This record gives sequence, C-alpha cells and structure tokens, in this order.
Amino acid sequence: MGSVFQANCRVLNTAILAESWQNLTVQHPVRRNLPTFTKIVPDRFLQGRSIASLPDTFSWEQVAEKYLKSAKLIIEQNAELRAILNSQKLDRIDRTLETMAPIPTDFNLEIYQEALREQYECLDLGNLDTRSGEYERQLTVKEIFIPQNARYCQEYLPKDYELPKEIQNRLRELGEIATEVSAEDLERYQKAYTQQQTRSILEIIDDFNYRYLVILGDPGSGKSTLLKYLALQWAKLPPNQLSSQPIHLLVELRKYNRSKDEKECSNFLEFIERGSSWVGHLNKSILHEWLQAGRAVVMFDGLDEVFEVQKRNRIVDQIHAFTQTYPTVKVIVTSRVIGYQQQRLKNAEFHHFMLQDFEPEQIREFIQKWHDLTFTDRLKKAAIFERLQQAVEESRAIQELAGNPLLLTMMSILNRNQELPRFRAKLYEEAAKVLLHKWDFEVKEKLGHEKIDPYIIDEEVKQSICGRIAYKMQSSGEGLAGNIINREDLRQTITDSLSGLMGNEATACAKLMVEQLRERNFILCFLGGYNEDYYAFVHRTFLEYFCAWEFVRQFEKQKTLDLAGLIQVYREHWRDESWHEVLRLMAGMLDAKFTNNILEYLIGEDGEAEKFSNLFLAAECVSEVKKRNEIAGVAVKVRDRVQELIKYEISLLLHLKNMTT
Repeated sequence: MGSVFQANCRVLNTAILAESWQNLTVQHPVRRNLPTFTKIVPDRFLQGRSIASLPDTFSWEQVAEKYLKSAKLIIEQNAELRAILNSQKLDRIDRTLETMAPIPTDFNLEIYQEALREQYECLDLGNLDTRSGEYERQLTVKEIFIPQNARYCQEYLPKDYELPKEIQNRLRELGEIATEVSAEDLERYQKAYTQQQTRSILEIIDDFNYRYLVILGDPGSGKSTLLKYLALQWAKLPPNQLSSQPIHLLVELRKYNRSKDEKECSNFLEFIERGSSWVGHLNKSILHEWLQAGRAVVMFDGLDEVFEVQKRNRIVDQIHAFTQTYPTVKVIVTSRVIGYQQQRLKNAEFHHFMLQDFEPEQIREFIQKWHDLTFTDRLKKAAIFERLQQAVEESRAIQELAGNPLLLTMMSILNRNQELPRFRAKLYEEAAKVLLHKWDFEVKEKLGHEKIDPYIIDEEVKQSICGRIAYKMQSSGEGLAGNIINREDLRQTITDSLSGLMGNEATACAKLMVEQLRERNFILCFLGGYNEDYYAFVHRTFLEYFCAWEFVRQFEKQKTLDLAGLIQVYREHWRDESWHEVLRLMAGMLDAKFTNNILEYLIGEDGEAEKFSNLFLAAECVSEVKKRNEIAGVAVKVRDRVQELIKYEISLLLHLKNMTT
C-alpha cells in the first residue's frame, strides 16, 4: 500500500490485494485487532462470515482507485511530501516528454469488458441472411458457439499434402508449404496424425503444457469465432473477479497491420493503447506490468490476413519477441494453412493444432441451439428442427457441408425459410444463392463509374463467374483434384466474364471483387499465401456444382457444346472417380431427354476393366433425375444391368467358396 507514495505509481497491484484477502481466515470477532479493516469493510458486509467473502459487485479496482486518489490528495496537501514527489518527477521529465502524445491513460477493465461485448457479442448474419432482422432476438456468439475438436499437427500439416502434386511442387518452390518428405516419413506422419484421438479445442487451450499455441483451420472453420468466444467469456466476469483472472486481449492482425501502416503504432502495446481500430484502450505502462506478471491471455487472430510477405514476417518476429519479453503470458495465434510457414513459430516453442470438422453429435447440438434461439413457437421450432436434422442424417451431400460451421449456419438459414431441396443440384443452387448474395455489394459502391450500371453484377452474372472459375480449375493439369486458383488467374477469369458487360472497367471491377475475398468468405474464399495469394471455393462441393453448371450452360445457353460434345465429357471422365460427382450433377441439371441419351451411352460402354464403374455411375445418375418417368425405359435397363452384375458377383463368390471347401 505504501507504493502509492512513489512518484511513478499510477496503479496498485490489485491481484496482490485480492490474493491477500483470500488468504485471510479472520472471523468477525478478531476485527478488534484489525481496526483499519473497519473503515474498509463495514459490519453489514461481514455478519459473522469469513473476511474473504465479498459480494459479487465488490471491485478491488474501485478500492485501489479511491485509495490512490486519497493518497495523492495527502501528498498534494503536505508540503514536505510534495517537495519529495516533485524532486522525483524532475528525474523523469525527459522520458515523459517523449510520450506526451494525446493517448488514453485509463486502465478501466470494466469499460474494456463493455467494449468487447459491444464489438463481438452479437453474431453477424448480415452476409448470410438478408432476413436476419426478422429473428425474435439477436443471436450471440456465446449462445451458439460449439467448441470443435482439434488434432496435434506439429510434424505434419495434412492440408499441404492433400493438394495436387503439381500445385504442391509449385507452392514448395515459392516457400508456401512445408518441404517434401520421403514416402516412408509421410506415411508415418499421416498414420500418427489420423490415429491420434481428437481433443476439444477448449481443453487444449486450458492445458498448461501448451503456453504458446497456433490454431490452424480451413476458411469458415471457426478460428475467429473461437477467439471471440474466449474474449467474451472474460468480458462476462463480475468486477470482483477481474483482479484474479488474466485479462484477455484479442488482436486482429489485419487491423494491427493497418494501424502500423498509418503510423498509429509500432508495437502491440501501442496499438492497444491508441490504435483507432482497438476497442477499449488500455494504458500501455500498466498493461506492461500485467504482462510481466503473466496476468494475460493474448490472442493474435488471422496471421494469414497480413498479405504482404515482409510485413507478415515482421509480425511473426514481433510475436516471437513478445513471448520472450513476457514468457509467462498465454499466447494464441490463428491462421489458415496455405502460406503459413510453420517452422518460424515452431522454433519459438509454439504448438500447432488443426481444427476438425464438426462431428455428428456437434452438428446436432448446433442445430438444436440454433432452433432454440431463433424460434419461440414450440411446434414450429420442433417441426423445422426435425426437418433439418433428418436432412443431415439422410443426405451424404448435406452431411459433408454440415461439418463446416459456416456452411452449417448457411443451411440452418435455408431451412428456416424453406425445406431443403431433395435433389442435390437444387440444394447446391440454393446454397450458392445465399453465399453469392452480397459478394458484389461493396463493389457496387466503390466502382462509382458514371457510365456503368453499378447493379449490373446480378445473380446470373455471379453464377457465370463461378462457372468459369470452376471450368478454369478443372482444365488445369490436375483437373478436379485441386480446388485452388492463384490471384492472377482468378482476376483474369473474372475480367473475361465481365468484359462483355463492362468493357474496359472489367479489370478494375475484377480487382475489387478479388480484394473482397481477402476480407470475407463468400462462395469463394481466400486460402492464404506467402509469395502468391491463393483462392478456392469455400467447399469442394461448390467446385463440383459450378463445374457441372458451366458444362450445362455451354450446352443449353451458349450452344458451344452439342449433345455429342456433352457425351464426350462423359467419355473422357467416367473412369475417373473424382469426376463422378460432376457427372451426376450434370445428369440432374439437364433436361431428362438428354440425360436419357447419356445413360444409353454409359450402359453401352465396356466397363469390365474398370470394375464396371460405368454401370454404377449410370445408376447414380438415374437417382439425380427429377422426372423419372421420362427416362423410365433406360432406367429399367440400368437396373437390370446392375442386378445382373450383382448376381454374377454373388455367383462368382459362391463358386470360389465351393472350390476352397
């Protein structure tokens, strides 16, 4: 308590006060030996209880602030003390002049809590649901959050090796992904990765063995939502617990980098103190004391969103230096995989984990929470919940999408307003409409060219853009194996799509649309990048859907494909299982009479060398057709051929069994 009489004292260490209080076991009768407590704790607070028991509204910060003000008043009123204080201050004038910019000097944790809640508490559905204003109340991150599971990936980043070989080699040349390992080591890493038991990401964060963490994940996998949830958990603490719990600091690296560019700050503490995009400014000198004492959890969100290589490297170096300056502080970093260079933070003793897709029970929990929070009518809620849950359980296509939190949210929105389509092509079309809706919103405002209609980029144009992008991806050497495209190819593809509508302005518009993908996930998303930026469809399903959509468009609207050309697509790709999804979707999109011709072609092919995959593909295509009566004849042929094949397989198995007995 005597530290208040030092010239540089601006705050009391309330953690020491709180800890000392908790250690006291003195009962009410002993208060006679502690007379100073009488002034601090009135009788009504004690009532025979342990002095450690305090009401929830009690705040050590408020006590310390009042005590500090009282002590300073005593100093000001006492000439001798004032002379000593002034002498001490003279020694600090030079250093003080260096920091005389108009910066906040408060360290009010309750105000910071309120700022966090205002900034992050409500779930922003504006990009997914134009009718979110119709909900009975706003959804909050805390209410809807489902903690995902994660796998340890210190030695092996699976996403690096799931890319096509050609793209892997290109990315390695650019330093975007890990160096190649031998086939034996790769197999060993893959086996160790897949066989390890997943753990809740919250359990991992609470594990004292992992002071420094890097959490990696796909676009829309919930990395940022996780950090917001952690910050909001701290922001909900009552005032009397703020001194005993570590402060949670959420640094959005995209905003921090912009603040550095604008010369507002040069390091993290300055950004927290005076950055224009930081919420609830905190005095850096006081914060420094908290950090030195290890009384903080610092979360750096979106390393991949710092796009310039040199700037990202400097921020990584700053994060490393931060852990060296404050070694007892918990530090969490999030990033997408592409472009993330693991070794730099791995050398700084960071542990790496990969977020996993939702498990079936997590999907069900999310759906239950969603409907509980968005419906007040019990009967309506039960019916719509059951409709979505049944769709997830019965449709493999919907199951695949539902593992991604962003896409599960999208399907919950779709289900709220309509029954999810039974046929996959229609389901993907409706899902794509949701994700396409606001992709061009900022472009319309920013383009601002008087000769161009700012609303020319309508839904049909955006679908055409996505179709061309999917076609460009599948036309590469790796075909549909690679859901990835670099920035220049993406810009050029969008420019080509818009040139007929916008002329010379197509290039500028394409640039703006690509830049938007860095800020938010739409139907396309930013994957990351180190020396070069890469983009992809937010889920592989949309690559397959738009690839099929583009072939059908070329056939039905552009007339650049005739029926023979359409059948040629099947001739070239039916042996490749990675194409089966596209070929099935095409069969569902086309008029039934054209699908009839395709089915006749497939069952006429000799597929024995390919284990008759032509027949199984034909059967799958039949299931995609809406108007089955229009293909009844060929559908019977497909069924009979498949049944003959199954009977032959069973007969062969029985024959082999008899030979061995």
